Amino acid sequence: MAVNQLKAGAILNYVILALNAIIGLTYIPYMLRMLGQSEYGIYSLAASVIAYLSILDFGFGNAVIRYTARYRSLNDKDKQYSMFGMFTILYTIIGVISFIAGLILYFNVYEFFGDKLTPEEIAKTKDVILLMLLNLSISFPLSIYGAIITAYEDFIFIRVVNIIQTLLSTAWIIVLLSYGYKALALVVVKTIFNLLVLLINVFYCKYKIKIKVRFDNIDKKLLKEILIYSSWIFLIMIMDKIYWSTGQFVLGAVAGTTAISIYAVAIQLQQIYMMFSGAISSVFLPRVTSIVAQGDDHKTISDLFIRTGRLQYIVMSLILTGFFLFGKSFILYWAGTAYEDSYYVSLMFFIALTIPMIQTLGLSILQARNQMRFRALMFVVIAIVAFVAQIILAKKYGVIGCAMAVSVALLLGQGLIINIYYQKRQHIEIGKFWKEIGKMSAIPILMSVVWYAILGYIRIDSLYELVVLIVIYIIVYIPLFWKYSMNQGERELISKSLMKIRSILK
Repeated sequence: MAVNQLKAGAILNYVILALNAIIGLTYIPYMLRMLGQSEYGIYSLAASVIAYLSILDFGFGNAVIRYTARYRSLNDKDKQYSMFGMFTILYTIIGVISFIAGLILYFNVYEFFGDKLTPEEIAKTKDVILLMLLNLSISFPLSIYGAIITAYEDFIFIRVVNIIQTLLSTAWIIVLLSYGYKALALVVVKTIFNLLVLLINVFYCKYKIKIKVRFDNIDKKLLKEILIYSSWIFLIMIMDKIYWSTGQFVLGAVAGTTAISIYAVAIQLQQIYMMFSGAISSVFLPRVTSIVAQGDDHKTISDLFIRTGRLQYIVMSLILTGFFLFGKSFILYWAGTAYEDSYYVSLMFFIALTIPMIQTLGLSILQARNQMRFRALMFVVIAIVAFVAQIILAKKYGVIGCAMAVSVALLLGQGLIINIYYQKRQHIEIGKFWKEIGKMSAIPILMSVVWYAILGYIRIDSLYELVVLIVIYIIVYIPLFWKYSMNQGERELISKSLMKIRSILK
């Protein structure tokens, strides 16, 4: 059953990604045009401000998954239930703290952005921030239940709920935008659907999984262990926000809403790119934790790291090469000519992210082994350097400067340094990993060079022509990659998965 949940969870993740891609191609351009650059900039700025408060999770969500999976493998329900009570108390405290901190931000919006935003934009930004703050504060105490469902590897339920939420919330937003509602309406819809999903998770945990929440017998030793474990996750979360949220914050201070909206479009594409990788690795933390709890097998985990990385590269290489070749034309038709710079920003993000995105299982391995210290401290140094560089480069080069700072930091930290650490301290065969990736890269590189030369002689005058060229590229790329870049095991895995999907559809 667990194996089927893993496979189904990964497959449903790709269904969600396909759904998000379709929505991105249709809904987001519509939203950009209906909102306008100023209103979309307000929405993105408010979201980036609230994103800082989301790190008050302190990494506890990840800890719930890890420790629940560990106690499940040891068949210790009493410790599970007491731990759930402990996390409920912690999350309630966090919810209160986040609300107070958010109010401080709310009352000081003018002090942060008054020089670059008009009084009307300031007022709208405050309204959006307040509603987002209420959503976040209420979400904290209830978020534990989604983590429990993941730890119990009930991936089918949680993914199906995600799909339904995405469809319904997007439909409602489209309707409201068509009637002239703006950024605040988007936040209202997202808040309502978020709370509904949280309550559904609570119901599922109590009546399907039949978990209990106990507030007695709190294990102080466990609390200390979790606080140490989560502190490193928390540091990494801070660094992640510095990478992806401070750009909009800095641009809001030195450039204005137009620059924020251009950068925000690139961030939207960056998030979609990252999701394609996470579709595979996101289901493996409970499984890796179980392996570690039952006796840490370095060879088994290293082989899993390589095998998962190859599977992720199958997807990421196609997206990266495709975006390199067609991304500029795509953004011009998708978002409009005002967002041309978003292509260059996105491309820098994609290139820098490719290494960590085919090695996401490494994070799960460190979490399962409770060895996050080095990664967290390394991120602190790199992220601080990136933040300072963003301030300097944004003043001189604007949006492109912010992207340069983030991309170089990613290449140094999540590329070079962490790979050395994986090899030396985690006993992962990084040399073998890159040898395998190198073998797979001949076709993507060849296709990129040949098609770049071909496109130099072709003028794309319509969206129809762009779509036709992309389809032709995919039709040529996939058979070549299938034959020369994939091994027999990968071909069989994909073939069997497609057959299962086909049987389900029948």
